Amino acid sequence: MKTTAPTNLTGHMLIAMPGMGDPRFEQSVVFLCDHSDEGAMGLIVNKPNTDIEMKALLEQLDIAVDADLAGRQVHFGGPVEMGRGFVLHTPDYESVVTTLEVRDDIHMTATLDVLEDLGRGDGPDKWLMLLGYAGWGPGQLEREIAENGWLVCEASTGLVFDAGDMDKWTAALQSIGVAPVALSSEGGRA
Repeated sequence: MKTTAPTNLTGHMLIAMPGMGDPRFEQSVVFLCDHSDEGAMGLIVNKPNTDIEMKALLEQLDIAVDADLAGRQVHFGGPVEMGRGFVLHTPDYESVVTTLEVRDDIHMTATLDVLEDLGRGDGPDKWLMLLGYAGWGPGQLEREIAENGWLVCEASTGLVFDAGDMDKWTAALQSIGVAPVALSSEGGRA
């Protein structure tokens, strides 16, 4: 019997299917920062947190704000550790502490220095600030995909950083040739 290792989806995006059953993920697009046989970790990139803007967050953390951050929202990254912050960004920035290169064109930094640099206007060209993350235990994500909970697409900087939050779900579906009206929450077998 031939066995194959699970496909590593690090750097890909998950698109929530209708009928998933968890309202926190309804029409979510999740950028996977890590996926292995030990589980998966990702950040929801299309759910702005309407309760806090970036400038207010930095001020709460006693970080000086010299940059123009007007209108920059903090995003809901997922329901796990919602007090923990992550910045997805372009590779033109690297933390002096640590930056994870998820893909050649999308990196993640989760240390305080990136927030200080963003407050000064010295951060990356394109970025999203997210609080919390989505996490899956070993085999859990694979089961959810098999049960028609998620579709998978290639990530792109355009989708992560440039598309409007309200447009990302539809844009992600269109990137794999799926029309939102054609989706069903019911799985099937051929």
